[in-house]
Amino acid sequence: MNADLTIDAIGLLCPLPVLRLRKRMEALEPGQIACLLADDPAAAIDVPHFCNEQGHSYLGEDAIQSTTAYFIRKA
Repeated sequence: MNADLTIDAIGLLCPLPVLRLRKRMEALEPGQIACLLADDPAAAIDVPHFCNEQGHSYLGEDAIQSTTAYFIRKA
C-alpha cells in the first residue's frame, strides 16, 4: 500500500509509537495515508484503538520480518 507519510517507531515501546503517530499525522490532509513502522507488540492493540478514538480509518497491517507496518487513513 502506498503511504503519504511513513513514521518510524521501531524500537519504541508503548505508548511512544502511537504518540509519534498522532503528532506526525497532524501534517496530513484528510484522506491521506500514514504508515507506522513498529516492533512493539502492544502496537497491534494501540493503533486500532487510537484510530477508533480519533475517527481515523484503520486500513490494516503488514508484517515485515520483525516489524509491522500499520496503515491509517486520516479522518
